[in-house]
Order: sequence, then structure tokens, then C-alpha cells
Amino acid sequence: MSHALDIDQLRTFLAIAELGSFTKAGEAVHKTQSAVSMQMRRLEERVGQPIFIKDGRQSRLTEDGLRLVEFARRMILLNDETLSAFSGYKEVGHVKLGVPDDYADRLLPQVLAAFNRLNPSIEVQVECSSSAKLTEAIREGLLDVAITTSGDTLNLRGEIIRREPLYWVTSAQHCAHTQDVIRLALGPATCNWRRLSMDALDRAGRRYRVSYTSASAAGLVGAVQVGLAVTVFPESAVRDGMRILDERDGFPSLPFCDIALLRSDTAREAMHDTLCNHLIAAIGNVGTGSVQQAAE
Repeated sequence: MSHALDIDQLRTFLAIAELGSFTKAGEAVHKTQSAVSMQMRRLEERVGQPIFIKDGRQSRLTEDGLRLVEFARRMILLNDETLSAFSGYKEVGHVKLGVPDDYADRLLPQVLAAFNRLNPSIEVQVECSSSAKLTEAIREGLLDVAITTSGDTLNLRGEIIRREPLYWVTSAQHCAHTQDVIRLALGPATCNWRRLSMDALDRAGRRYRVSYTSASAAGLVGAVQVGLAVTVFPESAVRDGMRILDERDGFPSLPFCDIALLRSDTAREAMHDTLCNHLIAAIGNVGTGSVQQAAE
């Protein structure tokens, strides 16, 4: 019996893990449900461990199945990059990627530049917007792939790929944080961090007012740097000239920020796998992302 893992089986396995259903995975990879089930039985034979376990009418990933998610993604990425390195194989296509503004100018330029060097025949069209709007665009099929920040994204086949702390941030040269009524610079009403920060201050009994609202991360940075207000940023967004505030400064602790990767139902071609795997390898810091239960 061969002990080599089959890339096609691994692609189907990832589709099940991400879509949460054998039936949906079959539709995504253009296979019947019986063919999907047969592939998974053969994959279990090759792995030598059960990767699914029955849970009522559903099947869910076992611990070994969860471990396999990360290995499968790395193998598919290496497979696609190896093939792309030779002239005999080039993924060709167009992928629509949604990115929240707060990550677009920090993490994505270098990541997408590296992706373009490895996959010059895949054109990536980037749309920057709020996480709420990106989630809706994925739901409506207007985007293929999107990166979103904290929110109710797991109900939309979301996978957490990065987690980092949220901080209160002010200017290191000014004293906006010492005022009796804290002036805040926050995103619009749809911004998850806006709600988190205001709720935290309400619970702590701190008085505040929202003095500056901007959908642009650059606008919030500018307001903080000149001492107009205090804002909330993830750790990777804290820049030189900024100061992190904590309980010693009278500011309550904040939860971690989860960054999720979303895919539309139609984004199941090899080029979508290639981009998703590249994004996870480049910016992910979570070993195995959250996956949904797989329904038979």
C-alpha cells in the first residue's frame, strides 16, 4: 500500500474542514458525496488514524484531523509553489481579495508582492473596506477571499488565522489620555473595535466622547500622533511615537483581536487555494485555525 498522500484528497479534506459539510465540499470540488466519502476513507487509510468522528447526524474532525489541516495546507502550498516554479505549470486566473483598511497598509503589500513573484499569472484584485462590508461581499459572492477582523465571521466559513492583543494607544509626546473626559478616535459605527472600546470604558466607569471618527486607519493614526485622541489598535499597528496604555493609566484591558480568512462558496479553484495558503503562511500565527463541524 502506498504511503504517499494524495494532493487531490487533501484539497477535498480542506474543503470539508472549511465548509463544514461533505455535501458542500463535494459541490465545491465538483465531486459527488459518495466520491468525497471514498476519498476521505482512503485518506484515513494513508494517514493511519481516524480524521473524522460521528457526532449524531454530523461528522467532526478528530484531534488528528485538526492536526492534519495544517499539514495539508502546507503540502498543498508547497505542491503549488513547486509546480509554479517550472514553465510546464502556471496557475492562471483572477482572484478578488478583500482586506480591512487597518491591515492593508501594514501586512499586505509585502505579502502580495511575494505572492506575485511566485504566481505571476494569478491576478489579485484588492478591495479595502470594513470587515462588516467585506463579510457581506463574501456572502453575496462579490469577493472570492477576504481577511476580516473580530466579529461573527465563523458562521460564514471563517477560519481564525491570526490572533493578537488589542491596546489602548496614545501619543508618546502628548497627554490626551490624562483628560477627565477621554477623547477617542475610532472607526465608524460598524467597527467592532469601536463597540469593544466603548463597552470597556462604560464598564470601567470612565467618561469619554468620540471626538474623531474615520473609516481609514491612516486617519486614526494621524489623530493619535498629534495628540487629539486615544484609539484602539492591534499590537501590529502600534508605531514609533505611540504609547500603549493599561490599567496603571486607568484604561481597562481589552480582548484579543481575531483575524479570520473567509472564502465564498465559489472560491474553490486551485488558484484560490494557492492564495489562501500563501496568506496563512505569511501572516498567520495560529497553529490550526478554527474549523466547523462537517455534516454528512
